[in-house]
Amino acid sequence: MQTIFQKLTFFCILVLSYNSAAAWGMTGHRIISEIAERHLNKKARKEIKKIIGDQKLAYWSNWADFIKSDPDPALNSTGTYHYINTSANLSKADFVQELQASPEENLYKAYQRIRREALQKNTDLQTRQQQLYFIVHLLGDAHQPMHVGRAEDLGGNKITVDFFGRKANIHRIWDSDLVDNEKYSYTEYADVLDIHPKSHYRRYLDSDLDQWLYESHELANIIYAEVAHNANLSYNYIYNNKYRMEEALLKAGLRLAQELNAIYGK
Repeated sequence: MQTIFQKLTFFCILVLSYNSAAAWGMTGHRIISEIAERHLNKKARKEIKKIIGDQKLAYWSNWADFIKSDPDPALNSTGTYHYINTSANLSKADFVQELQASPEENLYKAYQRIRREALQKNTDLQTRQQQLYFIVHLLGDAHQPMHVGRAEDLGGNKITVDFFGRKANIHRIWDSDLVDNEKYSYTEYADVLDIHPKSHYRRYLDSDLDQWLYESHELANIIYAEVAHNANLSYNYIYNNKYRMEEALLKAGLRLAQELNAIYGK
């Protein structure tokens, strides 16, 4: 039987591993999942209930990060699924060309593969659960701009900044600090973001994964340019980026709902 010390040690390792590589942080992924769940059609809601029971999607939205610490190599080797690196400041055509020529085990190709497999619906329950958890999480990752970053700085992890006087990096700022600065719970944040009529949301939905990733690429270019100009971040940085961050979260939630409805709701 594990001692309390051993359990606490394992928990600390898990949290440290998660914090070093997670996208949107726990709160951000839960916000996205909560928004998505509110926009599911009846059939998708029913089908997803068969997979996860009465549990909310938000509960499973960070599973794909947690499994990086699992002893099973099939799970802990999935870290590259969470991001894709490209060159800087690409046109849409050049960006898509780089996506298509990229290695198999990245966000762009892993998401599409898992989505295709989930459409088959002829696998065991555990496989269907894991497919759903990946879809929920990776679609969120696709909207975190520093997960569509540059290889040389590990998506901004190597770009050191000061955030209100403490050392951080620009990846972490976008993973969690901008979200957590607002001091909302994930359901409260979903409430304040998801307030528009359906007509307002159409602008976000008539597109595909290539476009979603390109939007993140464009935002990443802005982030890189801003931090190169000024790495001492505080209130002004929040003022300039709060609404960009919130739009990314909202788009991710709505597009996740669209994907889940397409996979599980037809």
